[in-house]
Amino acid sequence: MPSLERLESFIAMVEENKHDQAIEEFYTIDASMQENQSEPRVGRRLLVINERKVLARAKSLTSTCVRPVFLNGNFVVIRWIFTFHWKDETTTHMEEIAYQRWEGEYIAQETFFYDPAQRVPKIKG
Repeated sequence: MPSLERLESFIAMVEENKHDQAIEEFYTIDASMQENQSEPRVGRRLLVINERKVLARAKSLTSTCVRPVFLNGNFVVIRWIFTFHWKDETTTHMEEIAYQRWEGEYIAQETFFYDPAQRVPKIKG
């Protein structure tokens, strides 16, 4: 079970848009991430590589934790809102729920639930 201080440190790092660093610091070496019902990505190294690819496409990003955050034993639920302004001048606004299983002070498994239609970038207008 994560301590409240550790959980708040994780949220702060994500809100600072340091998503790749958060994975390096807060996830187990064999952590997995899954989006809706897709196949999970497994292994911290792969998760960091994937996150950096996404971040490299963004001109700017706003990451917001919508409180309250739910903590029950080893399980955490966080509601996030992300706004990506892409280098191709499009924008993606996403709201998702992250369901995490922690092992002590590290995230071992995470599943994101969101409407896939949100992933379609919108042209500024």
